[in-house]
Amino acid sequence: MSAGQIAALIAAGAFVLLVLFLVIALVKLGRTLDEATTAIRKAHENTDPLLHGANETITHVNTQLERVDGITANAQAVSGNVSALSSVFTATLGGPLVKTAALSYGISKAMRARRRKADEGKHSRRRRKKGGR
Repeated sequence: MSAGQIAALIAAGAFVLLVLFLVIALVKLGRTLDEATTAIRKAHENTDPLLHGANETITHVNTQLERVDGITANAQAVSGNVSALSSVFTATLGGPLVKTAALSYGISKAMRARRRKADEGKHSRRRRKKGGR
């Protein structure tokens, strides 16, 4: 055998080893892809019930939000009615009530002033009598 033939045999052997390594790598890559495909299928099978549950939950939440919207609208109407009622009360009874309160305050103040004058008159007469003896 000549040196060229030995070199060709070595090159052929190296090529065979290279092909074997590539085959092993491709087989492992194929298994990895199979496992990935299986995992994706299982994930898809498990997500369907979750998506259905999420859809039902969202439907329920939308129903509740519609109810809350109705309650909010009713509360707004009630607050408007209360505001209007307080305005009517202030307009109709507020003025006379304030006048009545002012009148009662004035009368009570006048009564107190009159009592003080009457009490001062009694005390001054007593002092005069005591001092006159």
